[in-house]
Amino acid sequence: MRLRSGVLAAGCLLLQALGVAIFLRGFFPLAVRARPRGGPRGESPPEPAPPGPGTVSNWTKIPPPLFKKVVIVLIDALRDDFVFGSKGKQFMPYTTQVIEKGTSYSFIAEAKPPTVTMPRIKALMTGSIPGFIDVVVNLNSPALLDDNLIWQAKTAGKRIIFYGDDTWVKLFPKHFVEYDGTTSFFVSDFTEVDDNVTRHLDRVLKREDWDLLILHYLGLDHIGHVTGPNSPLVGPKLREMDNILKKIHISLLSKEGEASLPSLLVVCGDHGMSETGSHGGSSEGEVHTPLLFISSAFEKRSDPGYEQFKIAEKSHGNWIKLYLEGNNSEILMNLGKKVLKQYLEALKTLSSSLSKQVAQYDMYSMMVGTVIIMEVLLLLLLSVPKALSSRAEFEVPLSPSLFSLLFYLMCLVLCAVHVIVCTSAESLCYFCSMAWLTALGVMMLISALMCGILSAIGKILENSRLPVKNPVVSSSSWSEVDVLMLAGTIGHVLSLGASSFIEEEHQTWYFLINTLCLALCQELCRNHFLLKECDPQHGTSLKQNFDGIREASDCKNIDVPASGNSKLDKVASSAEFIKGSDKWLSLASPWIILICCRLLRSLNRTGVQWAHRPDFGHWLTSSEHKSELSFLAAVSLVMIFFLVQRRCSLVSKIAMALGLLGVYSYRAAIGNVVFPWQHDSKDISKGITEARFVFVFVLGIVFTGTKDLLKSQVISADSSVKSTGLWEVYSGLVLLAALLFRPHNLPVLVFCLLIQTMMTKYIWRPLKFDAAQITIMHYWFGQAFFYFQGNSNGIATVDVSAGFVGLESYVEIPAIFLTAFATYAGPLLWAIHLLCYLSSEVSRNAAAVGHGCFCYALMRSIPVAIYIVLVTGLRYHLFIWSVFSPKLLYEGVHVFITAAICLFFTAMDQNHSQKVQD
Repeated sequence: MRLRSGVLAAGCLLLQALGVAIFLRGFFPLAVRARPRGGPRGESPPEPAPPGPGTVSNWTKIPPPLFKKVVIVLIDALRDDFVFGSKGKQFMPYTTQVIEKGTSYSFIAEAKPPTVTMPRIKALMTGSIPGFIDVVVNLNSPALLDDNLIWQAKTAGKRIIFYGDDTWVKLFPKHFVEYDGTTSFFVSDFTEVDDNVTRHLDRVLKREDWDLLILHYLGLDHIGHVTGPNSPLVGPKLREMDNILKKIHISLLSKEGEASLPSLLVVCGDHGMSETGSHGGSSEGEVHTPLLFISSAFEKRSDPGYEQFKIAEKSHGNWIKLYLEGNNSEILMNLGKKVLKQYLEALKTLSSSLSKQVAQYDMYSMMVGTVIIMEVLLLLLLSVPKALSSRAEFEVPLSPSLFSLLFYLMCLVLCAVHVIVCTSAESLCYFCSMAWLTALGVMMLISALMCGILSAIGKILENSRLPVKNPVVSSSSWSEVDVLMLAGTIGHVLSLGASSFIEEEHQTWYFLINTLCLALCQELCRNHFLLKECDPQHGTSLKQNFDGIREASDCKNIDVPASGNSKLDKVASSAEFIKGSDKWLSLASPWIILICCRLLRSLNRTGVQWAHRPDFGHWLTSSEHKSELSFLAAVSLVMIFFLVQRRCSLVSKIAMALGLLGVYSYRAAIGNVVFPWQHDSKDISKGITEARFVFVFVLGIVFTGTKDLLKSQVISADSSVKSTGLWEVYSGLVLLAALLFRPHNLPVLVFCLLIQTMMTKYIWRPLKFDAAQITIMHYWFGQAFFYFQGNSNGIATVDVSAGFVGLESYVEIPAIFLTAFATYAGPLLWAIHLLCYLSSEVSRNAAAVGHGCFCYALMRSIPVAIYIVLVTGLRYHLFIWSVFSPKLLYEGVHVFITAAICLFFTAMDQNHSQKVQD
């Protein structure tokens, strides 16, 4: 059976995506569950009953309650400086007064990553550190089966009422006697989401039929996601929260009598927020949250650990005094030992007695996934000579491989290993929990891949013994650009083994594309000055010889621009290049691209080390510079139109213009920008109508392009119709990106289109790079633009607000799609541009698209495979959860997106199959 290189690449990436999914399921550990007393393993907690005769308890006598009523107020994304800093004094005066009065215990709690809502609720209620995989299931929370405070309270007969984030309702179903849940994912709602909680307060605080009241406010978190922590909306929201806390506290105090027990008010945040308003990472603003325990009982009680610390601190002062006086006697030494002992005792008393959370890796599933990933990578590497040949086809011997003795022996051995591992595993294993037919299919897949690899190695060894055919058209030595691409790819992969390089990976890509621009500048200058040194007759003879070789090559269906990098090719290229009128623009294009990249670096600071420093994006998004942001957004949208409309039909051009106008109207509706006739932004809405207006034009442009593509594939193989269809699909995606990007990020889209246009006209065409080289350049710039958007390898930089553009309520699938598209817009747009460029270049043979698809798959496969091996070895590293795990999630999602892109490449590569069949 014959396979095209594009089909092989898409199939390999799909298999690698399967391997990545299995590896991720085994890598992210399942927390060791502390099961409720009396609950059988793996079963959900039974319906609790009030304590009575026969109740199993670890206590010989149930301790008396310390508080009559408990109210827990969880303010989502409440940073510690919102309470203890200047904003707390300004906007939360009552809470500050209670803290200073001494009727409370106040702490700065440290949340462990991932700092997203569902894992933090689990941590607060169970006292354990949740698994990192909880960040994935945060969108659809399952019921919590671990031992937790809510279950224990209900078991003890306590009546619990809840209002707020419906994540609690999903985690604790049937635990509340009364509840009202609100969705936490519609981040454009700042007011109603909190009003739906507060409207119950007056009625509930007057009642006596409850013991525990839990309130989860989401408005502050939504403000942070959309406008950031320095937004003018933060202050009024904090003042609103302070008034609510005042109302609750006064109500609880009014019901306390001399004979009754006191009440307890707990104020906390599940996580903080970064300087951009997001969360999920491990920055200081994301992990530090306030934790307040407010009660009249605390006036009469003192903390023994704190008292011990104060005594040790006083003794330490005496020791320092003696030391400064020059006392070197034995008294000083004994006092020092006493101080040390007091500090250690105080720390021991203050330290929590929580049992250490143990993470268990599913090594068997990890190994199965790693084997599939490495086999796919090895198969791609062995297929490079055939995949990048002029025909770009493979003869895959399915029958000999699938019916060979080696295949069956490997299947038997792997099945035996599977049985042994699954029957002897002490802990739960995901791969062992699969159905036996599914596991057998995976074993057969691994065996088939290994047989294919051995067959490819055998063919390479066999071909190496044969004499070289057609020595006339032979490749010369590598150019500087080729060496740079190889060295840059290897260097980037090796850098993934260091946590600092992962945190600052954007610096690696910035360096690589800057170096690439300098190498391209050298290549352009070489072509220009090489022609000047050659006399006209010599140049003419060289051109004639080159044309002769081209004619001979055309007879054998060899794509010279895609495979020839000889000196004759370069001289001929320069001859065509010098005749053009755009010579100086071509020479200046690498420097213009360098300037664009430098401007983009100043727009968004990312990473960890310098992310806190102010950048141009922060300056633009401040409320004082809304007019400047509005002007920049308007200019950017106009430039986007002129850069993207040139290859579209008239209908698509009109739709693009109206869609971009709708983008500005949407941003004006939600208050990001203003129209010239607007004097204020009081009339702020959710922009639902404006966003859906743009969605209509996005779908219209994409539909028009899809219709042309289907016409070119089914009715007539017209390359011009196909090219127009691809460019229209690309234009529709650009319009969608413009809608989802925040206004200050629109210049990123402008520079993306500008660099693509300049490299197409002034670099790739004059220098006649082959498809593989152009693909690697697209991949590098796509990765760089991922970071130019402001992304990083931390979860906190994911702009979740993009997932709710045009939605009135949270809808899971559209929200996930929009968020993923907005996050990976840079790599996606560069990949689709690669397909558009290779399909529209009539000078290339039909194998160019297959070459591009294969190279793109290989460029994605190499870092993923190596990084998975590195992460396996570094799974006990200090920064495994804060640095390496988020990067692993990014890489995994990128593999799935690249697999979809390669499928699109394969579908568009039908012309090549038709020509081969002819």
